[in-house]
Amino acid sequence: MGKQALRSLVKVDTKKDAWTCEYLHNRWHPDIPFAGTIKNGETVVIGCVDWTGGQIGNNDSANDVRDVDLTRVHYLSGPFEVETAEPGDILLVEIQDVQPLPDQPWGFTGVFSKENGGGFLDEIYPKPAKAIWDFEGINCSSRHIPGVKFAGLIHPGILGCAPSHEVLKKWNDREAQLIQECSHMDRVVALPPEPQSCHVGSGDAALREKVGREGARTVPGRPEHGAAKWNCDIKNLSRGSKVYLPVHVKGAKFSVGDLHFSQGDGEISFCGAIEMAGEITINFKVIKNGIASLAASSPIYIPGPVEPQFGPGRYIYFEGFSVDEHGRQHYLDATVAYRQTTLRCIEYLKRFGYDDYQIYLLLSCAPVQGHLAGIVDIPNACTTMGLPIDIFDFDIRPEAKVEKRELGSCAFAS
Repeated sequence: MGKQALRSLVKVDTKKDAWTCEYLHNRWHPDIPFAGTIKNGETVVIGCVDWTGGQIGNNDSANDVRDVDLTRVHYLSGPFEVETAEPGDILLVEIQDVQPLPDQPWGFTGVFSKENGGGFLDEIYPKPAKAIWDFEGINCSSRHIPGVKFAGLIHPGILGCAPSHEVLKKWNDREAQLIQECSHMDRVVALPPEPQSCHVGSGDAALREKVGREGARTVPGRPEHGAAKWNCDIKNLSRGSKVYLPVHVKGAKFSVGDLHFSQGDGEISFCGAIEMAGEITINFKVIKNGIASLAASSPIYIPGPVEPQFGPGRYIYFEGFSVDEHGRQHYLDATVAYRQTTLRCIEYLKRFGYDDYQIYLLLSCAPVQGHLAGIVDIPNACTTMGLPIDIFDFDIRPEAKVEKRELGSCAFAS
């Protein structure tokens, strides 16, 4: 007798507004009601909307990126009750498959304005821009960044379990202190609880008001608990990966969303992965008393065996140090170093005919390898970025003859 078909826990209806769907929510809070139940040991299929809830279209304008309502984003499917899961346990999540929705075989990469969240290089590249990527099997290509094709390392940007009330308070207190300490800075440094557009699935108005006051935004990753493939956007958590998530509430209250077709290390632009709606197939197992037995105060993971393969010598590596673009020295600052690494790669690729924004988008979503090369030799941290040579349909090696090509443009806002 053959295997039975897997149970579909959520089927996405892309014609419905995300903020009306009872199987979605956009805050971390222990009181958000369950959207379904999963048996210990069961494998299920879960549909997910893209992180904007369908606000970005397959077109040649970035007006939708410019005008996106960032209070109505980061919708997760769930939370789901995992039977027998109790505080102190570990929820073992094995990702068996991730696929785009069959009727939506495309995704997008964006550069959001500084006012809308910005990105790693928002002070240098402040204009809203986007690229649409078309999927063909395991590969993707873009009319907005021609001359490039690569296999996607498809993965969820967010998966995790709900925090307890105690953990939630710790987050809010810590981030409120940071906001206060950085009030002199001309940028958003953390996202406090925000009642506007708070969505709590099937919860009523009273719960929505409470979660709006207390709930943590789903945008950043945080330590301490199992909402921790949180929003870490780790590209290697793809098919075959195992994630060990600490459980802090009864039933675990597991949620997943923000699916990516591909992403580079760092996801350097805000909305830098190839964002998509899709379906993820996951097996769930409960490890009793796993937090103590694994000494796992935060999640651990084992990457799967699936990854685009580029042979020896098929990467060009760029390096950067803790000296910013204005010549100012910073002390062992890996963020400054990785910015410089990225800028060096951008300058290199501009010689072939791409503009800065096309390269910025490409380095966000292509399978680049980012590494922390050195963090010991004061005053400079050193980071590197490996750019795969074989994703281009022309030769980009240093010894290649440089021919400036007509390589179009990404989409900009009017």
